[in-house]
Amino acid sequence: MTFRLVLAASTALLLAAPAYAQTNPEPAATEASQSEHDKLFALFDDADARELALNPLSRLFRGEDENADRLGDFLTDSAFIAARTDTQLNLALLAQIDRSKLSETDQLAYDVFKYTEEQSLKGASDAIRALTEVRPINHFFGLHTFYPTFAGGTGVAPFETLAHYEDNLARHDDYIDFIERAIGKFREGMKTGVLETRLTTEIMITQLDTQLAKPVAESPFMAPVQSFPDEISAADQARLAAAYEAKTKQLYAANTALRDFLRDEYLPVARTSVGLSQMKGGAELYAMLVEESTTLPLDAETIHQLGLSEVARIKADLEKLKKEVRFKGTLNEFFDYVRTDPKFQPKSREALTQSYYDIGKRVDAKIGDYFSLTPKSRLEIRPYDPSTEQFEAGGSYQSGSADGKRPGVFYFNAYDLPSRLTTGNVTLYLHEGAPGHHFQISLAQENEALPNFMRYGGTTAFVEGWALYAETLGNEMGFYKDPWNRYGTLQDEQLRAMRLVVDTGIHAKGWSREQAIDFMMQNSGMTRTEVVAEVERYIAIPSQALAYKIGALKIQELRKRAETKLGGNFDIKAFHEQVLNTGGLPLAVLEAKIDRWIAAQSGQ
Repeated sequence: MTFRLVLAASTALLLAAPAYAQTNPEPAATEASQSEHDKLFALFDDADARELALNPLSRLFRGEDENADRLGDFLTDSAFIAARTDTQLNLALLAQIDRSKLSETDQLAYDVFKYTEEQSLKGASDAIRALTEVRPINHFFGLHTFYPTFAGGTGVAPFETLAHYEDNLARHDDYIDFIERAIGKFREGMKTGVLETRLTTEIMITQLDTQLAKPVAESPFMAPVQSFPDEISAADQARLAAAYEAKTKQLYAANTALRDFLRDEYLPVARTSVGLSQMKGGAELYAMLVEESTTLPLDAETIHQLGLSEVARIKADLEKLKKEVRFKGTLNEFFDYVRTDPKFQPKSREALTQSYYDIGKRVDAKIGDYFSLTPKSRLEIRPYDPSTEQFEAGGSYQSGSADGKRPGVFYFNAYDLPSRLTTGNVTLYLHEGAPGHHFQISLAQENEALPNFMRYGGTTAFVEGWALYAETLGNEMGFYKDPWNRYGTLQDEQLRAMRLVVDTGIHAKGWSREQAIDFMMQNSGMTRTEVVAEVERYIAIPSQALAYKIGALKIQELRKRAETKLGGNFDIKAFHEQVLNTGGLPLAVLEAKIDRWIAAQSGQ
């Protein structure tokens, strides 16, 4: 179904709904006979189908290949209006369902759907669009960095049949169109004065230079035709190889046009400031993003002060560890020692990879003590592609498919090996792999009893908060008895605490890039390479980094509340199941759910 048809159908439904019972008595009677549960889940199914029609890329992430010849009509008026109309329709239909007649579980789904749609509607205003769409990509979130892996056969897109290969070729046209529209949106921002930073623009140019420096034959876009499934005939293989080469040249031309535009036209006018509050309309946008990222009614100053408090607490724990290992010197000298001593640096990419394999086996041996609910999807461990690793995070997770056929993947960064301190390997695996993102994301999408928006969605505060909470389980699992592993987890916890200070510092208090780097270097043992990458990430995606610590603190608070009220009846496996079995909830909804569970367990 086209975007235009979806828009027309959604608008017609929204306008016709109030008069439907008067003009169609027989269907109305059928609707009245439906239970509120049936009405609710019919809405969920309908909303999901409409969302997938607008976003075919989402299907591929679910392991489906319907409409797989499209990426989507990103950055078009029709797509924006259709998405907003869908959201308005969803809220209008939800209001017609009597929440009081729903079961407790259904009320939870109702509340999450209402929260999600209301947040979407806030972000779909013309005013917000004028501040965001004219900055369509940056070095951290951009189709230009995602697409080479996706289209190169190492992402979620399958390459098992002739149709898969043809779909990939067709998607290239959507990518080319997107790049053209992105340039147009940047130009709109040049006219309105809403501009991306000079820093992120320079990095985007470097990213594109790096990709374009590869000969066409060595491009990731050509990787699928380096080997074919047996079922594809020799004639089709030859035809596809020629078609892929021709289309890759067009992709290179599109990326060249984007690179040249950014370098020659946009960079000279890009803003030199890095904070969102220093951009036209940015202060209001940041306030909205803070609430969106944390799912709590928090302001930047409150978060900034909480961050300073947490930084001081964790720094005191690092002082104790310094004494434990009998290091003579100041804390910053201790940090420098760990940063520079070769024994904390991977000896090779292969050694770093093996260390994560070994950690995975040790974690697997402990999981049963803390989790009765585990995913069926496998977890694979891979380094980032060398062509993109310089600008990637230290690690990340790519979800598997709901049916378990495509594994989840924990990616780690092997760029600048001396900066990848082995002290942080355990905590990074716990966060990105098991029982962090792999468990939370896989368990949600594998739970077919949930509506799709809960299976495949999730708030950042919950998703990242759970992953940070998962790091703390290393204490109970015994991994942090090793003081250097404990050093790594304290450093990672300090990173999340510093994010509260630095993100709000940059975007609400006018901090410079250098001021943010200095603060992180003074309060942690991170290497400068790591710190620079982190700070430039916060500049690119304001508020997202706040979600980790805010979410983890809430989950820790809820666990402590359950332990205190349930005493000897507290079951860690049951607590984890309650947290994980309904997807990535807004924190206020999660808190209400856990409070109900505690009351039920204690017989109140």
